[in-house]
Amino acid sequence: MDSLRRSSFALLFFLLFSSCVSSSAAKFNIPRLRTRPRTIQNEPILMSASESKDYKTFLYTQPLDHFNYRPDSYKTFQQRYLINFKYWDGANTSAPIFVLFGGEESIDYDRDINGFLPENAPHFKALLVYIEHRYYGKSVPFGTKEEAMKNASTLGYCNSAQAIADYAAVLLHIKQKYSAEKCPVIVIGGSYGGMLASWFRLKYPHIALGALASSSPILYFDGVVDPQVGYYTIVTKDFKETSESCYETIRKSWGEIDEVGSRPNGLSILSKKFRTCNTSELKDYLDSLYTDAAQYDEPPKYPVSRVCGAIDGAEGTDTLDKIFAAVVTYMGNTSCYDMEEFGSPTSTYDMFTWQVCTELVFPIGHGHNDTMFPLAPFDLSSFSKTCEGLFGVQPKPHWVTTYYGGQDIKLILHNFASNIIFSNGLRDPYSSGGVLKNISDSVVALNTVNGSHCLDILPAKESDPLWLIMQRKAEVEIIEGWLAKYHADLLEFEDETRARSQELE
Repeated sequence: MDSLRRSSFALLFFLLFSSCVSSSAAKFNIPRLRTRPRTIQNEPILMSASESKDYKTFLYTQPLDHFNYRPDSYKTFQQRYLINFKYWDGANTSAPIFVLFGGEESIDYDRDINGFLPENAPHFKALLVYIEHRYYGKSVPFGTKEEAMKNASTLGYCNSAQAIADYAAVLLHIKQKYSAEKCPVIVIGGSYGGMLASWFRLKYPHIALGALASSSPILYFDGVVDPQVGYYTIVTKDFKETSESCYETIRKSWGEIDEVGSRPNGLSILSKKFRTCNTSELKDYLDSLYTDAAQYDEPPKYPVSRVCGAIDGAEGTDTLDKIFAAVVTYMGNTSCYDMEEFGSPTSTYDMFTWQVCTELVFPIGHGHNDTMFPLAPFDLSSFSKTCEGLFGVQPKPHWVTTYYGGQDIKLILHNFASNIIFSNGLRDPYSSGGVLKNISDSVVALNTVNGSHCLDILPAKESDPLWLIMQRKAEVEIIEGWLAKYHADLLEFEDETRARSQELE
């Protein structure tokens, strides 16, 4: 497998969230930008039946294209959204509406793994709304996923601008349907969904009062941050801080894999040693395992510590035996390991690959020798050729910063943006593309040194450390401030309107 293609992204969704193509040039192995990892041991616990009954499913007839007036733009599809009315104090009290923006998954998945909305709804007496992203889950244009993914012409309607326009239409519909025009909306998202939440607040401030964007690398585009000292540098830092010997073993292992693989029966030796189920690239699999562990290095298990504990605690001195011990610890002891576990083709995976190949061009690579990975910098030319081979289109690496901004973000957003929380855990490799400093009094950055990807919006646990509890508390207090000001402004406006009306009588 081409290591250069492997470096094209990095975990992207997260799903950040990133890049390698098989030797057949058929798929990317994107470091994930999704909220949770996709390893066999980390699937979320599904919501119970009693909890599920609080959610009602609705369909909204959504136009295919919000930005054109060609006849085909007027085609429609059914977009799915969920509402939980359980905690809402009603439109008469102007109680808030909390909205989770779906990312590159089914909205059922996003609902089940999000804790921020249901845990805070009783306090705010909020209506909970979950909106599925177009082309994902059951919100599929053209009737079926096969038709929707048929070619670039049908895929072309899948992009972030169309997605947030969908969200705007659904929210205006909900406000009208429930006479909730004066109910303030707070939009929330993690990873790619968090990017959408922050962009929505910038593009649709008349609909959303504020946004909580968790682990959202909105600066990882168009050279806003140095792409060669970002994602993989933090992965390396996580491992090196955990165990220097573990870091050294991993760094040394790539050369040993190459050396064994170059022998006449080398591939067979590697396959036997690592119990591989297929012939896909072992190095890409290990790369994904390490980045997955770092991105989702959350308490109380702390996967990086578990991986390094296995490497350092393995019997003997054979480097590859140590690395295999890490595989067993992280993936579980099984008869064989699927080398495509982290990048196996699915409709969700293929769809997000389309987005990465068009607008979400994350220039993530192994850019420097100071990482524990082989040197493989991002190369836009090779990346573009791969995308053109997959979809027949060229990426637009400058479009995100053109449409949403990014260059000189502190100066620009300071002048016109408000009410956005950018939360990050600094052990998350995607934090290297996040907003890590306050931009203004109301566009704020909340960082935790030991936090991982989207940890703050996951369900709370009794084992949560104090720093995580305090991060969530700070988010709630900021949102309380937004809502208090909104309600004060609303009361003042209504008083002015009433006084003006009395003057006219």
